[in-house]
Amino acid sequence: MSSPIDLLTNLPFEWARYEFMRNALVAVLLVSPLFAIMGTLVVNNRMAFFSEAIGHASLTGLGLGVLLGMADPRLALVGFALVLSLGILVFHRLTRSSMDTIISLCMSFSIALGVVLLSRGGNFSRFNRYLIGDLLSITPQEIGWLFVTLVVVGGGLLFFYNHILLIGINDSLARSRGVNTWGIQIVFVASIVMVVTMNLSWVGILIINSLLILPAAAARNLAGNTRDYVWLAVGIALVSGVGGLLVSYYSDTASGATIVLAAMGIYLVTLSLKALRRQ
Repeated sequence: MSSPIDLLTNLPFEWARYEFMRNALVAVLLVSPLFAIMGTLVVNNRMAFFSEAIGHASLTGLGLGVLLGMADPRLALVGFALVLSLGILVFHRLTRSSMDTIISLCMSFSIALGVVLLSRGGNFSRFNRYLIGDLLSITPQEIGWLFVTLVVVGGGLLFFYNHILLIGINDSLARSRGVNTWGIQIVFVASIVMVVTMNLSWVGILIINSLLILPAAAARNLAGNTRDYVWLAVGIALVSGVGGLLVSYYSDTASGATIVLAAMGIYLVTLSLKALRRQ
């Protein structure tokens, strides 16, 4: 029995003959909606810097996984990112220091520690996949994990979407409405960690936050309400994801970075449309 991925061989395109392109296309179709939904919440809650910090700090988790001799260091990567993100929230609540300051300090420390751990023995170059991403090397097993992430994390985000949105608007108002702001924040932060860390190897640490933020930022330029905002973000993420993947195939460029450039192009178009509407 043919799998859904194999059915893509019936498409009348040259690239559809290659298994790596079919795998990459399915991965993009799965992840784009998840990135879009997450991105709308990250942008509205002004947590773009936080998601950037989680991506960069994953270097330390990767380094710890290598140090512990793990065949697949992603478990250590996810674990460290979760500990770091919860630590940022707790430290912010206890000290009342500026969130930007706390995030910056934690990110600087984590990046430095990660580089030190990974550069031991002068073999840092073998971790380039995590820095720049390699979408075309994604396997059916990894696609399965992406599907699980989409169902679990995406479903959780949609279930708590209004609560997370309200907390981002006014934390005190959310508490007055009976929302468990601390619990919801932990769920949201854990979701950011899962989405970022599960996709690092094919998107890359250097650009993953751009892929998370750009579709939501572009949708925000056009949307008139929250529902339109989410649907536009999903549509923009899908168009830039599929379009960027195909452009990268024909131009022989890095897929993750090309997708980000496509998303940036759409953002600039929406920015122009927004300016025209104001005139």
